[in-house]
Amino acid sequence: MNSEPSQSLSKVTKNILNQYGIKLNKNLGQNYLIDRNKRDQIINFANLSKEDTVLEIGTGIGTLTIELAKRAGKVIAIEQDSNIAEILQQRLEDENIDNVELINDDALNVDFPKFNKIVSNLPYQISSPITFKFLNYDFDLAILMYQKEFARRMNGAVGSKDYSRLSAMLYFKCDVETMTDVSSESFIPKPKIDSSVVKLTPKENKISQEDFKVYSNFTKALFQHRNKKIRNALIDSRHIICKLDKKEMKEKINNIDSEEIKEYLKKRVIAIEPEEILFLSKELNSILNE
Repeated sequence: MNSEPSQSLSKVTKNILNQYGIKLNKNLGQNYLIDRNKRDQIINFANLSKEDTVLEIGTGIGTLTIELAKRAGKVIAIEQDSNIAEILQQRLEDENIDNVELINDDALNVDFPKFNKIVSNLPYQISSPITFKFLNYDFDLAILMYQKEFARRMNGAVGSKDYSRLSAMLYFKCDVETMTDVSSESFIPKPKIDSSVVKLTPKENKISQEDFKVYSNFTKALFQHRNKKIRNALIDSRHIICKLDKKEMKEKINNIDSEEIKEYLKKRVIAIEPEEILFLSKELNSILNE
């Protein structure tokens, strides 16, 4: 059944969707890549060998999956839509591909089996939570497609409009490199904006797991109020970082002796460096949770 080489990826995709009577739902992030050159480029970025186990989230009908399986030792493919998963299962059987573990479930709710690389055209509506989930796993590299605007925020400079919880979280975990942009014309249905392919390369342990957990909570609390002063942002999001009520927390903050901490508390969230958030989170965590 492997007719793809003699047809465009667009035609192959449309034929399969028509054959099974599938109408794609943009609201579920079902935007399928139909540009073979971009598909191949994405896979090449991953530098795959038979030693690799690849995790793919949001497989669709297998545009990436089938080619990944030809190059990697194993592919762990997660697809939430049961109808789409059945089509992919049939395609894998038709092409005699037996090194794909297909999981029909919500990627946000499952524990991932062991893998060492991630290659995915991610469903856009889960871009943020799935990226944060990836940070809890050890891997060698990830090649991920995001909306272009989201990809910019992954590398947002301190003080810029793109500086966010996302960029602050990635700072300690991964180097972020934009590999290529992908036009909206390369998908069906066509999304409203272009996409970017991003490479994540984990950093050597710059931060302990325990410190990162505290840092993660403080970062989440701060960036819920990114334009406020740090003192006010933490008070307003106190439920994320401690069990104090508003009055108790204000009291503890007002009793801080350290001039350095006091100065940080006057800064706006958007102006604080990740290293400074780490320092503050460790200092304030012991003060607020003693």
